[in-house]
Amino acid sequence: MLGSYREVMWPRLVANKILRKSVGSNNFVADFPPDTDQKLLEASGLLDERPSFTSKSILLEQHKTTHLNYKVFASTWNVGGIVPDDGLDMDDLLETHKTPCDIYVLGFQEVVPLRASNVLGPDNNKVSAKWNSLIRETLNKGVAEPHRDKDVSESKGTNSISQDFRCIISKQMVGILITVWVRGDLWPYIRHPSVSCVGCGIMGCLGNKGSVSVRFQLHETTFCFVCCHLASGGRDRDERQRNSDVNEILARSSFPRGSSLDLPKKILDHDRVIFLGDLNYRISLPEEKTRLLVKSKEWNILLENDQLSMEILNGQIFRGWQEGIVMFAPTYKYIPNSDLYYGCITYQKDEKKRAPAWCDRIIWYGSGLKQHEYARGETKISDHRPVKAIFTAEVTVIRHGKKIRNLFFSDRFEETIDVDAKDYSWIST
Repeated sequence: MLGSYREVMWPRLVANKILRKSVGSNNFVADFPPDTDQKLLEASGLLDERPSFTSKSILLEQHKTTHLNYKVFASTWNVGGIVPDDGLDMDDLLETHKTPCDIYVLGFQEVVPLRASNVLGPDNNKVSAKWNSLIRETLNKGVAEPHRDKDVSESKGTNSISQDFRCIISKQMVGILITVWVRGDLWPYIRHPSVSCVGCGIMGCLGNKGSVSVRFQLHETTFCFVCCHLASGGRDRDERQRNSDVNEILARSSFPRGSSLDLPKKILDHDRVIFLGDLNYRISLPEEKTRLLVKSKEWNILLENDQLSMEILNGQIFRGWQEGIVMFAPTYKYIPNSDLYYGCITYQKDEKKRAPAWCDRIIWYGSGLKQHEYARGETKISDHRPVKAIFTAEVTVIRHGKKIRNLFFSDRFEETIDVDAKDYSWIST
């Protein structure tokens, strides 16, 4: 009986994978459901009680637009199908010894081995839960409460708001995982979280290759982060398939427009866009020459022949995209748990050599983002080294206020009261 049930279910799983559409959805993991924004605002005490008005007064809307800067951490890491141990040290990647960022976005590839059962079967969410548990534990080590002036807090009625980092989106497609974390006091200002998955792998639609994109709105600014795993291959012209994957991801990724139809639908429609992942672009030089240049740390010569750098410069696929200056060694392909590149020691005759390359990259699109750091981590469990970047992101904030005008007095007796806006000077900018 069990055997016949499996025989029925397996074709259904395959069909579901093939026919899965890439439309945006709310089917993701988070610390809170995506529709609790207003409830959290009220529970956190971030909305003032409305003042009472007599029939002799009228209420006039006032809006004030300002801009805040938030620190955004982004990383990508192909973990080679390795399930992390409970004691895996994430401090090197997340840089918890430095001043914390406001938003953390971590992208992973190959969180599970890319064998048929994982590609065609249901996603193994236990693995993503394990990674999220490690991230939560690392980010929330010694989290301090926000500093607030006592007089301001008492006069404004500000409640104590947890500074713990919260997961607002976590989504896995086969081996691709992206997880987004924000400071607890920013969570009430996050709206419209959504995801979009695009498979570019087997038959051009399965999820062994492709992307998981996430979007959300912080105050009045929309963000989109794309975590991808593009086509592999170090042969001549293999980069064309990677370019094709990028075109597919940009064309097929789609998000809900919202009830007012005013939200961005496509990746490039968002205000702040970051593209990260195992892009798999290689260095277009003979293997022997590549290895010699890597050994002598001739990064400039290597980057002149780096496929992604050339694509950005040519402006065909990545028109308008930017990448920070690469000043670190190629991140692929290492012998796991060592500092040795694969192929630098004796290997079998029919084994692929795989010259070193900067496969793992972070690029961004448009304005409003300023990169301050672009580096690699040194955790060695995989054949890839992780890559990380820190940005400052400009965010538009609209302060909503109310003006009370007494119908029986002149303008000089008007009183202005900020109903929604509080003093948030303790929020890092």
